[in-house]
Amino acid sequence: MTQRTFGVIGLAVMGENLALNVESRGFPIAVYNRTAAKTEAFMKERAEGKDVKAAYSLQEFVQVLERPRKILVMVKAGAPVDAVIQELKPLLEPGDMIIDGGNSLYEDTERRTQELESTGLGFVGMGVSGGEEGALNGPSLMPGGTKSAYAELEPILIKIAAQVDDGPCVTFVGPGGAGHYVKMVHNGIEYGDMQLIAEAYDVLRKGLGLNNTQLHQVFSEWNKTEELNSYLIEITADIFSYIDPETQKPLIDLIVDAAGQKGTGSWTIISSLELGVPIPTIYSAVYARNISSFKAERVAASKQLTGPSSQYQGDISSFIDKVRDALYCSKMCSYAQGMALIAKASQENNYGVNLPEIARIWKGGCIIRAGFLDKIKSAFNDDPKLANLLLAPEFKQSILDRQNAWREVISLANTLGIPVPAFSASLGYFDSYRQEHLPQNLTQAQRDYFGAHTYERVDHPRGEFFHTEWQS
Repeated sequence: MTQRTFGVIGLAVMGENLALNVESRGFPIAVYNRTAAKTEAFMKERAEGKDVKAAYSLQEFVQVLERPRKILVMVKAGAPVDAVIQELKPLLEPGDMIIDGGNSLYEDTERRTQELESTGLGFVGMGVSGGEEGALNGPSLMPGGTKSAYAELEPILIKIAAQVDDGPCVTFVGPGGAGHYVKMVHNGIEYGDMQLIAEAYDVLRKGLGLNNTQLHQVFSEWNKTEELNSYLIEITADIFSYIDPETQKPLIDLIVDAAGQKGTGSWTIISSLELGVPIPTIYSAVYARNISSFKAERVAASKQLTGPSSQYQGDISSFIDKVRDALYCSKMCSYAQGMALIAKASQENNYGVNLPEIARIWKGGCIIRAGFLDKIKSAFNDDPKLANLLLAPEFKQSILDRQNAWREVISLANTLGIPVPAFSASLGYFDSYRQEHLPQNLTQAQRDYFGAHTYERVDHPRGEFFHTEWQS
C-alpha cells in the first residue's frame, strides 16, 4: 500500500471532516481513533471508496505515514492533547511534526512547541475556524509554532483552506503559540459579534415589535449591505425563517435563552487584562452569556423587579436603519479591540503577526468572515503603524457619520429597559478613546491619598512622579 501523506488522530466530527477535506484534495491519509469502533464506523459510513487507511494502534498509524510524518491531532484541548503527544513521541523521528488543530490555550501551545522542538520534532498549534462545514469544504487556518514544520505542511494547508479572491485562507501566523493566540482572539471577536447581533434582535423585537418574518426580512436586507454583509448576519436571517417540524412554530421562539461557552472568550479577557488592552465589547459578550445562564433566577426576579414595558412610537422603518448603523459601529469596535489585542500580544511575545494577513485569512471559511475585512486589511496595509482601526480614515468617517444613530438606539434601549451591554460598552470604548481628558486624574489623586501611589502633573514632563500629604 502507498505510504500515507497525512495522518489524523481523533475522529469526532471536526477530525473526520478535516480528514476527508485532506483526502479530497489528493493526499492519501491515515486515521486513528482511541476507540476502534469509532474508526470502523468512519470507514464504513464516510470513508468507503476513499484513499483512507485505518489504523488500530498508534504504532501501525505511524508506520504507514511517509517521512517526515505529518500528524494532525483533533482531540479535546488540555490533558488529552498532552497524553497523545506523550504516546506519539517515542514513535517519531527527528523532522516529524505534530499539528494540534483544537482550541488549545496558547500558553499550552508555547510549552508544547518548546518541548518538541528540543527533541528535533516540529509542533504546529493551528487555529481552525469554520465549524463542521468549514472543516470539510475549506476552513480559515491559523497555524503557528515551528516554522520549518509549517513549510512542510503548506502545500497541503493551502489546498484544504477556504479560497478567496486574494488566495487561500491560511498563513504562518508566528512562532510558539501565535496561531492559537490569534484563534483565541478570533473567538473573542466572534463572542462580541454574536452578542451585538443578539442585542440588535432584542431592540427590533421588544422595542419595535417586529415579528420573525419581519426580522428575517431585515437581516436579509442587512446582509446585502456593504457594512453588514457577513456569515453571522446571513445565518441569523435563516434562523428567523426556520419552522420547527414538530410544533410548526418558529424554532427561535422555542430555544431556551441560556447561552453556553467553551472558554476562549474568557481566555481572551484574561489575556487582555494581563496585557492592559481594553476590550469592553468582548467583556460584555462574555458577561451576557454568563448572566443568561441564571435562567431560573431571572425568571424569579422578573416577577419582582419591574421596569418599562412600552414600545417605540416613531417611524419604525427609519429606526430600523438606526439599529443597523448602531450595529455596524459597535461591530467595528469589537474588531478594533481584537486587532489591538493581537498587536500588543505580538509585540510582547515576539510573534511578528502580520495584521493585514490575519484580516485576509478571515475573509473566507471562518465564522467571523465579513465583507468589511477587505477594508480592515487595506487599513493596516495603508498604515502599518495604525494604532487602532477606529483611526483608519474610512472607518473613522463611517462611525462619525453614524454616531448619532448609535447613541439614539442605546438611549431608546435604556428608556425601554432593554439590556444592551455590548452596544453600550462599544460606545463607551469609542467615547473614552476619543477623549483628550478622562476623569482618572481623580483616580490618581485618590490612590495617592490612601496609598501614596504618586501621580504625574500636567505642568511637568511625563515620567516625573509626585506625592502629596492630603491631610494637613
